[in-house]
Amino acid sequence: MHRTLVIGDIHGGLRGLHQILERAQVTTEDKLIFLGDYVDGWSESPQVLDFLIELNNRQDCVFIRGNHDELLLDWLAGDTKNIDETMWYHHGGEATVLAYEKVTAETKRHHVNFLKTLQNYHLDGQNRLFIHAGFTNLNGIAYEYFPKLFYWDRTLWETALALDPMLSKNSPSYPRRLKLYHEIYIGHTPVTRIDQTIPVKKACIWNVDTGAAFKGPLTIMDVDSKEFWQSEPLNDLYFNEKGRN
Repeated sequence: MHRTLVIGDIHGGLRGLHQILERAQVTTEDKLIFLGDYVDGWSESPQVLDFLIELNNRQDCVFIRGNHDELLLDWLAGDTKNIDETMWYHHGGEATVLAYEKVTAETKRHHVNFLKTLQNYHLDGQNRLFIHAGFTNLNGIAYEYFPKLFYWDRTLWETALALDPMLSKNSPSYPRRLKLYHEIYIGHTPVTRIDQTIPVKKACIWNVDTGAAFKGPLTIMDVDSKEFWQSEPLNDLYFNEKGRN
């Protein structure tokens, strides 16, 4: 049976990725939509990219760009003028830099080519938007003035969190951004910040980042049935590492 499955932020946790694909019994008939942030955190960022490149050869995959993926691309390409290395290292970049010490120049070139192909967002035929972080333009993604906000914005999720669930969509106070798409699937801001470790729905937004970069599990979810499967907490799978903790 063909399914559309969405995957939250991986952050170098290849062991978690293997677990969720196995637990969801993913087949080559399934479409996989990855929400970005494949790297930075746990020690297997290069291996995650290798796996995703190979996975793309055997089934339908959509790869969304995350902010950490953009940082890695800039670093691999030698364009570090926009990278605050102290901040990047503190938020998982150090593990990635150390991991790439063992990676060949040829593999790095493959990874650069892959990272350049990442999409800012994916909008399907059912008006479901898949995006790493969000957008700010009230008219939607096609009108966004600052494309980097697709993978850096947090205001969309914060708006949904703060929204009174009793407020009618017909109210003039209802946020226009939350009326444009049937559903929006995001990562970027882990739901562990609101003491959750499962996908959270607020307004039309599903947040599938369940904190795999820290002490939470990695999640894969069927966007039609809303059934989801999770890995073990990543700090248990990488018990001798700190991740982004």
